Amino acid sequence: MSKSSERVIDIYRDEILHGPIYKVLLRLGTPLLLVQLINISYNVADAYWLSQYSTVDLAVPRQVWPTFMLFQALAMALSAANQSLISQYIGAKMYSDAARVIRQYLTVSTSFGAILGISYYLLRPIIFTTITTVPQEIYDGVLEYSGIITLDLTASYFGLCFTTILQSIGDTKRPAIINGISAFINIILDPFMILGIGPFPEMGIKGAAIATVIARISGGAILVYIVFKRFSFLKIRFTRDINTFWIKSMIRIGLPILVMNVLNSTAFMFQLRLINAFGVVASTAWGIGFTIIDIADAAMWGLTQATAIVVGQCLGAQKIGRAKQAAMTSNLIVGLSLIVGGIIAYIVRGNIISLFLSNDSLLSINIYLETERFLIWALGTLPFFGLFFVGMSVGRGSGHTFYPTIISIIRLWIVRIGLGYVLSLYLGSNGVWIAFGLSNIFSGIASLIWVKRGSWTKPVIKGRQQ
Repeated sequence: MSKSSERVIDIYRDEILHGPIYKVLLRLGTPLLLVQLINISYNVADAYWLSQYSTVDLAVPRQVWPTFMLFQALAMALSAANQSLISQYIGAKMYSDAARVIRQYLTVSTSFGAILGISYYLLRPIIFTTITTVPQEIYDGVLEYSGIITLDLTASYFGLCFTTILQSIGDTKRPAIINGISAFINIILDPFMILGIGPFPEMGIKGAAIATVIARISGGAILVYIVFKRFSFLKIRFTRDINTFWIKSMIRIGLPILVMNVLNSTAFMFQLRLINAFGVVASTAWGIGFTIIDIADAAMWGLTQATAIVVGQCLGAQKIGRAKQAAMTSNLIVGLSLIVGGIIAYIVRGNIISLFLSNDSLLSINIYLETERFLIWALGTLPFFGLFFVGMSVGRGSGHTFYPTIISIIRLWIVRIGLGYVLSLYLGSNGVWIAFGLSNIFSGIASLIWVKRGSWTKPVIKGRQQ
């Protein structure tokens, strides 16, 4: 690698290792926060235009999301494991080893993306019929939407590699800008393709899916171009050299995350089954309510991802105390941000719910009341959800992912699904919403205890690969 190329990475590394913690977290997290705000804007716009087409169609994307997560679980696990390795190698100034990891990551991720995309397309009718039991009113829309979104699933395995590379180096600005461009394209296309404005025919839910795929693939193409242009010295390419060290690292770091993601997405599917059992009113309330929750917890996503980057590079540079400081500082910032966000969302919840209900029919009134019941139990527990996400990011950055995985499994399967099912027998859909809030409280407290104990501070890299 040339000296000038090395200095490109050194600039990011030195700031992460030596700059003020608050400023570093905010510098890395602000672009990611903006990405989340842009994504939320897209989700709100998507839900709004779908609600103008049909009151219940806005529930369709939320029905598809858990199944998409299931088939994307491996992509997220590979991203987390490789971010641990890449960021720690960069923290240790072992740049050639980081490049070798990147090539193996790209090859394996892209291959699995093609295989799992085909599998999702073929299996989705069975999933929506027998597992999530989608309400009949929106079943056709769910099947149509998910079939088109398969293209996004396959592309995400390739595109996520390049986001992970940049973020591991410490460059969160460019992925944020590109994500913003992608979301802007989506927002612009939505009304034209959903409602049939101008040269486009009215396509409803199908139009929403096509707009999403066009926007995501466009943004991914720009991201790939920038990475190849700016970091050409990494010699990013496909490779046949998948070595034993990398495979063992993927198993050690990525397998717990894969298990967690699979169990999480499966749990979300069973949670949907619980919700769908109460009909299309509860399903639509879930879709609207989660859109409002996304607005309230926007700050969490950016700052927690920044935590993983800082923790990874600090541990690679043997700066254990700084890694601990970054984790606890992130807990403070995220917790306070979500307290403020939750209060604001609670105050304006009625206005936002009404935005998606275009008439005063009995169906709309019932959806409004059901959404309010959900939000009353959910919004107050968002700070705990933020603490849980900080713990997940600390595990991702440090490579110690087992304990956060256990917390996540208990959170979803025992508290949210098990307790939710029991409570729903006596309290109806309200029992599902109560369990949702309790699961956030449990996971937040458990994660904070683990982060504070500091058992995650041992780096996972041992030295240069041979």
